[in-house]
Amino acid sequence: MRELFDDVAGHSPLDPQESVRRATRAPQRKRFYKEAGIAEVEGGFAVTLDGKPIRTPSGRQVVAPSSAIAEQIAAEWNAQGETIDPLTMPLTRFANSVGEVSDRVDAVADDVAKYLGTDLLFYRAGHPEALVAREAAYWDPVLAWAANSLGAHFILSEGIVHVAQPEQAITAARAVFPSDPWSVAALHVVTTLTGSALLALALVRGAMDSDEVWAAAHVDDDWNVEKWGVDEEVAARRAARFIDFRAAVTILDALKA
Repeated sequence: MRELFDDVAGHSPLDPQESVRRATRAPQRKRFYKEAGIAEVEGGFAVTLDGKPIRTPSGRQVVAPSSAIAEQIAAEWNAQGETIDPLTMPLTRFANSVGEVSDRVDAVADDVAKYLGTDLLFYRAGHPEALVAREAAYWDPVLAWAANSLGAHFILSEGIVHVAQPEQAITAARAVFPSDPWSVAALHVVTTLTGSALLALALVRGAMDSDEVWAAAHVDDDWNVEKWGVDEEVAARRAARFIDFRAAVTILDALKA
């Protein structure tokens, strides 16, 4: 089973876009098990295939923090037909990623923190006025939340000219990152998919729901669609990213339950 997900893991275990890109090339394997289930183990719940626990591409046993998460991963395996398609198994890919970085949680969190210096929400359009207003409507409330709730005051810039963010603001936001591997992994996935650590953090902290986060992350894209129509290639990439976004949201919802 492990080799099936070797390519899906990509260069970075937490890079869903790379995972999907590589998975499109991965050879499909015939289903080799009858039934997936779960079993309570030390530290949580394992997902089993005919009684044997699944493992990450590097051989680590996948251990979910709750039975609900394990059951949803098992459901992906049970839903497979004659062949196994990793693209239809975002929760399994997510679990593999967590397993690969579970001993490097701080490093993953630090990687997310880098986005706080170049966050999507900081760089605003200068025109047209309608787009400027739309960005402000979606993004300003997030920045206000960061300032009022976290004490993190960030600086905005027009266009793509880099502006250095106050170290105090970055430190304040970094201080409220989650510490458990599954939440940090979800934070990382949402950050890389949206280009915004602040949107990801607002989702993790319950300040925004998933629909609000996804809409805020695509203000500019949606504006372009309205003006120029749908680019099929861009739309396909967005749909693929949304699958992994929903998987991260599913994990976060289960952890809060």
